[in-house]
Amino acid sequence: MSKLFLIILLAAVVLVGWACKPGDSDKFITIDVDGFQHTLENSGDDCVLVDVRTQSEYDEGHLKGAILIDVKDSVGFMNKAKEVLPKEKNIMVYCRSGRRSAKAAGMLAAEGYMVFNLKGGYIAWTGAGKETEK
Repeated sequence: MSKLFLIILLAAVVLVGWACKPGDSDKFITIDVDGFQHTLENSGDDCVLVDVRTQSEYDEGHLKGAILIDVKDSVGFMNKAKEVLPKEKNIMVYCRSGRRSAKAAGMLAAEGYMVFNLKGGYIAWTGAGKETEK
């Protein structure tokens, strides 16, 4: 069932991408907390979870299994992302409220990554009572 979900999700992405006008190559998908969790839980090794907040925010608490790549490090962000994020995997990004992760998602998508952004960020995740770790 999880493979079917990913196939349907990717098909939807392709159709959305096809419908976009030229110049919209930096599109990404923003999904709510439940959709984000479902995608994480059912994609196995097909995705990488990325926290784009600062080190201190990450240390206070983060989603289980997330790696940190601080989007505020404007020069280092894309360099580190290109080093550690494989393009064949879906990239799941979040920040505190969704604003920085949307910026990061746009940057990654422009480089050819398939990116999913958590709507409402860490605040929405914890507000929904979802699991975190320190």
